[in-house]
Amino acid sequence: MISSGKPTLPPYFGIDPAQAEERLSQPIDTARFAKAAAFASKGRDELAKSGYAPDGKKRLRKFSTWEVCKYLIPVAPAHFRRVLKAHPDLPQGIGEGNSKWFSLSDVMALRGHFAAEGAANREYLPYRPKGLPAKIIAVANFKGGVGKTSTCAHLAMSAALDGYKVLVVDLDSQGSMTSIMGGEVPDEWSTAFPIMARDYARHLEEENKVRQAGGQPEIPLDETLTEALQVSPRNLIQSTHWPNIDLIGAQLNLYWAEFQVPVWRMQSRSWPLWDALMNGLDDGGILDDYDIILLDTPPALGYLTINALAAADILLVPLGASFLEFDSTGRFFDMLYSTFASIEDGENSQRRKHGLEDVKFEWDAVRTLITRFDAAQQTDLANVIQAYFGDFMTTFRQDMTAMVGQAGEQVNGIYEADYREFNRDTYVRGRETFDRTWAEVKEIILAAWWRDEQMAKQEADHG
Repeated sequence: MISSGKPTLPPYFGIDPAQAEERLSQPIDTARFAKAAAFASKGRDELAKSGYAPDGKKRLRKFSTWEVCKYLIPVAPAHFRRVLKAHPDLPQGIGEGNSKWFSLSDVMALRGHFAAEGAANREYLPYRPKGLPAKIIAVANFKGGVGKTSTCAHLAMSAALDGYKVLVVDLDSQGSMTSIMGGEVPDEWSTAFPIMARDYARHLEEENKVRQAGGQPEIPLDETLTEALQVSPRNLIQSTHWPNIDLIGAQLNLYWAEFQVPVWRMQSRSWPLWDALMNGLDDGGILDDYDIILLDTPPALGYLTINALAAADILLVPLGASFLEFDSTGRFFDMLYSTFASIEDGENSQRRKHGLEDVKFEWDAVRTLITRFDAAQQTDLANVIQAYFGDFMTTFRQDMTAMVGQAGEQVNGIYEADYREFNRDTYVRGRETFDRTWAEVKEIILAAWWRDEQMAKQEADHG
């Protein structure tokens, strides 16, 4: 091979402006964005539904005897088979010989049987104190691309596989969580938007009673608010392909709330806008219908995120092990402090004038969680982040594995992937990434429930 000896110039040298102009399209007008959006919408639907059944619906796969005994019901496979043989009325699974496959509904029924008839020292059903409401978990960070939706989705699936009944509320107008859950959301009236509007409309109704008694003109309710009063938050909930996960979905028009909420607040400064979502979830016993409610928030500290944080018992903040994400997360906490301290100061100055108790925002726990972790490249920086955030950090870091990446490409969670498509060790490692995250989050949930239960007993004893 003969070398000319001349160094190769970088590609940004020698660009001919005239030739470049020939390849340049005509100026882009706004209509071109609509065309691009239409193409993207079509592509998104086709990609999202690539793993759907022929009827266009998502289906949850079945689970093998190996998976059931290893991950879902703590019982030896041989004993599991003996119990099924002795109780032909129980779900028997499908398949030949010892290779049986069970739906998650089957697993839930089998759990109930083992909880009633099995060994007393085994955890067949997860801890859930009676008489206490669902625990609400918000997954938030105002930096995008940190694994927020993936973390939220896998926590929902982890909790469902563990036996809990879960409600997922998608508050991000991008609707990624809704796609993962196979939701159908035709317009903003099938999202959390009418919950916000309904809360404001109810507030206006109460304020108008006061105005009427004082001889002041009433604030009229427009068509949107009037319609919102007819919407029950329960009717926004849709079932998913998971038998114990329900969804309030999102779509692009949900972003309208970020513009409409401040307009309503200007009309009535006394409206506590941050309580709107919680009031909607509390309405009609929704908090009693579920064990865990997960809120997937937009990548911004807007009004929807503020509502999610105000409603949450537990706040999870995903971030990558990079300086920029560490820096952004620190600024996120600074904004949380400024926002909620300002709300407390403003509200309490008014409440004290009327002899009312102060309001105070509190969370059972706040945890930052390192996602997409590469131990070979990021351990040192992750340790630094751990040192600075201290008890705000989870101890486990979510590894980025090939299985996690493949599941994301297929708009699925790793729990929805059939382990036969992978080397079994690869499946076990990929699944462990989210199993260990769930274990830390579950520990927080159980601790908070336990504390609530003990406080309720103390109040009853002293009541």
